[in-house]
Amino acid sequence: MGYVGLPLAVAFAAEGRDVVAVDIDRRKVASLRAAETYIEDVSDASLRAVAERIEPTTRMAALARCDAVLICVPTPLTANREPDLGPLIGAARALAEVLQAGQLVVLESTTYPGTTRERLAPILAESGLVAGEDFNLAYSPERVDPGRTDFTLRTTPKVVGGLTEACGDRAAALYGEVCDTIVRVSTPEAAELTKLLENIFRSVNIALVNELAMLCDRMGIDVWEVVDAASTKPYGFMRFDPGPGMGGHCLPVDPFYLSWRAREFDMATEFIELAGKVNQQMPYHCVAKVERLLNDARKPVRGSRIVVLGVSYKHGVGDVRESPGLKIVTLLSALGADLRYHDPYVPELAEHGLRSEPLDDVLEDADLLLIVTAHPGVDHDGAVERVPLALDLRGVTRRKGGGRAVLL
Repeated sequence: MGYVGLPLAVAFAAEGRDVVAVDIDRRKVASLRAAETYIEDVSDASLRAVAERIEPTTRMAALARCDAVLICVPTPLTANREPDLGPLIGAARALAEVLQAGQLVVLESTTYPGTTRERLAPILAESGLVAGEDFNLAYSPERVDPGRTDFTLRTTPKVVGGLTEACGDRAAALYGEVCDTIVRVSTPEAAELTKLLENIFRSVNIALVNELAMLCDRMGIDVWEVVDAASTKPYGFMRFDPGPGMGGHCLPVDPFYLSWRAREFDMATEFIELAGKVNQQMPYHCVAKVERLLNDARKPVRGSRIVVLGVSYKHGVGDVRESPGLKIVTLLSALGADLRYHDPYVPELAEHGLRSEPLDDVLEDADLLLIVTAHPGVDHDGAVERVPLALDLRGVTRRKGGGRAVLL
């Protein structure tokens, strides 16, 4: 019942379906029972409007009463940057204990090609039921971009790949209730790889512009001016902006799922892995720029009060998963910086012992302002005017900042 599961639950309930909402996190279940949302994409009002049709629970047994079960668990990486299917395997084993003949099971979690057929289906078979015969099985990748409003669950085309033709038909009919456009592919593997391609495309292009930003920094060229100029070409170019690195539940993770899987086929996806490495280096590059700025002002990092403005991985959301802001905070803390931060969407960074403070308070006696995430409603230009040094990693002040802030 996270960024993927909760919007789905609300969407199906809004179409008149009764929904069993399962999560092992008792806090989420308690919030849902109180009709209180915990993600930006679902408002309290929209949740309250369908609350009577949603049954929040921590018990997998409740799924035995369902016609369809959608698996939306996390698929993170291990410390060695390899796929961690632990949450998926755990969910599959629990589901196998209550699986019923005639049910439809759809995996939405991002994963490598072959997961649905080779990992999920055998575990569900422990129920004594055979996928494609006794129950339907399909893969349909989530396409959630937290905080986005121009494309919704209904208006974003839904890719579906069934284990059999009948499995695909059943899944397509299900999603047709909440999505305007269904895109059928021939197999779960094709659907799994579709999701990875979408995110790897972004990862590679972000890595390209980030690498260019590092080169421009050394050459004394304004990378933002270059990107603006290139974007005037009406064909053959798609704009990507540089930044402190990638974050979220997909982009920093998905490329490694495919590169790991490719090694089983004696293939080294060097291009994909290189993009991941470049993006992982961006927080280090940003911290190096902080060091240089303070050094030019005859100040060490140790003891300097550095204000971090925005720590979530993207503007307008409170999601800190894989956020480059967290890495930057970790690196600056290790250098002895006196850190403060302001983020209207992230009230606390417990692991760092920090809480978000009012912007006016954190700017008092600040030595350097570091804009990591440009949230809407924050007066970035005004903040820059109140500090002796500012480093803008998002380019948000370049139009009005009068050149006071140093850009990435």
